[in-house]
Amino acid sequence: MISPSSCMAAFCDLFSLFCFIQLSVVSFLEASDVGFTVDLLHRDSRLSPFHNPSHTHLDRIHNALNRSISRTIQSQVSSASGEYLMKLSIGTPPVSILGIADTGSDLTWTQCKPCVECFKQISPLFDPRKSRTFKPLACTSPPCLDIGQDGSYCSSKKSCRYILSYGDSSKSLGEVAFETFTFGSTSGKAISIPNVTFGCGHENRFAFKQTASGVIGLGGGKSSIVRQLDKHIKGKFSYCLVHVYKDPSATSKINFGSNAVVSGPGVVSTPLIIEDLYYLKLEGVSVGHERLPYKTSKAGTVQRGNILIDSGTTLTYLPTKFYQSLESALKEAIGSEREPAPDPQGTLSLCYKNGGDLNVPTIRFHFTGADVDLQSSSTFIQVQDDMVCFAMIPSDHAAIFGNLSQMNFLIGYDLVGKKLSFKPTDCSRPQPQPQE
Repeated sequence: MISPSSCMAAFCDLFSLFCFIQLSVVSFLEASDVGFTVDLLHRDSRLSPFHNPSHTHLDRIHNALNRSISRTIQSQVSSASGEYLMKLSIGTPPVSILGIADTGSDLTWTQCKPCVECFKQISPLFDPRKSRTFKPLACTSPPCLDIGQDGSYCSSKKSCRYILSYGDSSKSLGEVAFETFTFGSTSGKAISIPNVTFGCGHENRFAFKQTASGVIGLGGGKSSIVRQLDKHIKGKFSYCLVHVYKDPSATSKINFGSNAVVSGPGVVSTPLIIEDLYYLKLEGVSVGHERLPYKTSKAGTVQRGNILIDSGTTLTYLPTKFYQSLESALKEAIGSEREPAPDPQGTLSLCYKNGGDLNVPTIRFHFTGADVDLQSSSTFIQVQDDMVCFAMIPSDHAAIFGNLSQMNFLIGYDLVGKKLSFKPTDCSRPQPQPQE
């Protein structure tokens, strides 16, 4: 989801953290270096509160593709809908909220009472008047200024207010405050974090109804949770996304701090260009033994990179002319005896019937310093019982390395070292982690 503070358009999703808060709480005031891991649920997982049992496997794929397309055609990528959700608690006593975990947003916000305009959500609205740790911020406070001129303003009472607008007509407006956030973890211990800057939304609208209670910002800006926890997690987080369309009951993971270190055999790393969003430098893509130099009409720079990485965008988007070269190379590698078929949904460009015996060549993304081989199950996805389609499409709005391409990699973000690491991993299996 593109950060509204940077371009007034939102950018996709990241994950659903289902944290079951225990009575045992570890305060960040007690530790200077903390590592913890929480579960992530894709919105189409059987364990998700938004799982619709009446939808077929193919229905879910089509819905995800449509959400991905709608984000991109608005204004670059511009939806607050989200693919992954995150459950945590805020306030004292703690109140559970369900938010879109988003690497493309900074300020975390949730719907609050009193509500002038609110969308329907599963959990009760947060009432700041019932929390002992809710502290409204003044407009001159550093956390308010960190949100930036595009996202914050001063009320008539000199209190800090925020307004976030998204390209799909979603919005949130409310007050900025400090609050205690509590994360559950897979260790059974809850992690309590005091004085987290967040937005208490009193006027909110979501284009996609009943998706969550707000957005949890994991972006690169100063007001994101990752940046706010930097002293304790040392700027490190990682995630491992399972292929939810292969195993709808599987659970993904997100790691913070010492648990987020990506190391060992098979790890490759590339420079991470951090703005409010996360950029990489793509140098080329290989189809089998043929390497295609990456070209885009929008000049990438060392400072900005030339492709976004985002866990909430389903598809991978590539510049139109480069995509056409890639598709031609794929057709040639697959062979002329297999005739492409049109996608019945009109969403994807390259499809084949009877895809079970399709000879899919290795597709390798050449990032600066890191060659990443994608799995065939991530490059071609089933859209009908007898049809598979290439999970990348042309777009001149934004180049995005989407979550289908990221599945079954442990992907580590190091905001201090400014690098991003890939490690091929079976994300459906428990991963060894440091003791929390």
